[in-house]
Amino acid sequence: MTTRSETVDTPAGPARVTWHTARAAKAVLALGHGAGGGVEARDLQALAALLPAHGVSVALVEQPWRVAGKKVAAAPKVLDEGWRSLWPALARPGLPVVAGGRSAGARVACRTAAELGAAGVLALAFPLHPPGKPEKSRAEELLDAGRPTLVVQGGRDSFGRPEEFPEGDYELVEVPHGDHGFAVPKKAGLTQDEALAVITGAVAPWLARLLG
Repeated sequence: MTTRSETVDTPAGPARVTWHTARAAKAVLALGHGAGGGVEARDLQALAALLPAHGVSVALVEQPWRVAGKKVAAAPKVLDEGWRSLWPALARPGLPVVAGGRSAGARVACRTAAELGAAGVLALAFPLHPPGKPEKSRAEELLDAGRPTLVVQGGRDSFGRPEEFPEGDYELVEVPHGDHGFAVPKKAGLTQDEALAVITGAVAPWLARLLG
């Protein structure tokens, strides 16, 4: 695996892509971050560390607002615009690109996957609704993704627990006791590393099936 970063200009300002490139890559998994953090998130880093050994290059995408050091995420329309502008750089290796991300990044991937021709969608910690407001559902974004989709959700995610998700044409894997950041309490009965292994252990075979 080799690692490199590149800056990509978008209408909202410069974005940054950090590549974790597989030696004989057969696909690219592009992962965007959430509204409250960056690509240092534990789930994104775990996937970037593991998947290149499985022939999947991982591109960690930092939206322009994050690169600029701002504390508040841009509006959804601006996030989508930035993602669209980044897509040619993600597709440049000439490989199938799976769109993904955590939280707000998962929403962006779902909203744009079909128009961009993504091979699939990986939604980590999909924010089904704001905490305490299940009536403000974002399920439509997930259900309308139009591509094979895997959702990985913490069992105690305040933005939507697994049992709250509607039936639909997607797969869902639960990370037991995980919160919105997939952190697990010490009394959970599984370690943080084991929780991350649930994520990587679900994503790697799903990608293998998806890519044939």
